[in-house]
Amino acid sequence: MKLSLADRLSARMRSRTVRTLREGPVLRVELNCPASGNAVTEAMLDDLLAVLAVPDPDVRVLVLSGAGDDFCLGGDRNEFADWLDEDPTGRGIRVAGDKARRVCEALSAGQAVTIARIQGRAIGAGLALALACDLRVGADTSGFRLPELALGLPTAWGGVLPRLIHEVGAARTRELILTGRAFDAEEARELSVLQRVVPEDELDAAVTAWAKPLVRRPEAALRVTKALLNSYAAPTRLADPAVLDAELMATVAAATRRPRHTGGNAAGAAPGTV
Repeated sequence: MKLSLADRLSARMRSRTVRTLREGPVLRVELNCPASGNAVTEAMLDDLLAVLAVPDPDVRVLVLSGAGDDFCLGGDRNEFADWLDEDPTGRGIRVAGDKARRVCEALSAGQAVTIARIQGRAIGAGLALALACDLRVGADTSGFRLPELALGLPTAWGGVLPRLIHEVGAARTRELILTGRAFDAEEARELSVLQRVVPEDELDAAVTAWAKPLVRRPEAALRVTKALLNSYAAPTRLADPAVLDAELMATVAAATRRPRHTGGNAAGAAPGTV
C-alpha cells in the first residue's frame, strides 16, 4: 500500500537523530543529537535521506538547524575508527560518504529553498551541510573550521570543496583548508559562508524574514528560479568531482590509519568528531 504524504511525514518525525516539524509550506529539519554536538553518523545520514530523498512537492522552504549549543561538530571519528576496524580498506567510509553526497545534493538541488540556521560551531561535515543550503544565517557567536587535514583526511565530504571554491574563492579556500584555522561569524559573512549574522536570540526571526516572502512566491516561479541559479552557478565551478569524495576519503583514511586514542582534540573540534 502506498503511503500518503502525511503518513510519510509522520514516519519521518519519529526519526531518532533528526526531528522535523511541518508548518504549512515550511519544513523544519533539526539535527537532534545535542549530546554529541550533532556529530554526523551514518544513522543521521539515513534519517536525513529519509526526509530529503523523496521531497514533498508542497514544501517551499526547508530550514536546517541543530539542537543544543552547536549546529554540528562534524563527522563522528569513533564511527570512522569502527569502520576501519571492520574493513581496513575503508568500505564503511565509502558507503557513508556516498550518503553524505546525496544528502548535500538534495539540499542544494532540491526544489525547496533551503536555509541553514547556525548557532555555536559548524565544523567539518557541519560546515558542509550548511554550505549545501541556499541561504545561511548565523549567530554572531558562531564559529567555523575545516579540521580534516590536521586529522590526516582530505577535505572530501558532501561536495564541500567545490562549493567552498565557488562561494568563497580559490585563494581563501586554500588558506582555510591548509591552515585549518577557526574563523568567526563576521569573517564567515565576509567570505559569503554566511549571508547574514544576527544575535543568537534573533536567529528564528531572521529565518522567518527569509521564509515569509518565499512561501508567497508562485510555486513554479520559485522552483524554476532555484533551478536557474544552480544551472548558472555550475559552469563557474569548472568541475564538481563530489562523486569521488567517498573514494578519496576512504582511500586516505585507510592509508593513514592510526591507533585509536582518547581525549585527542588536535584539530580543535570536539573529541570524537571530524
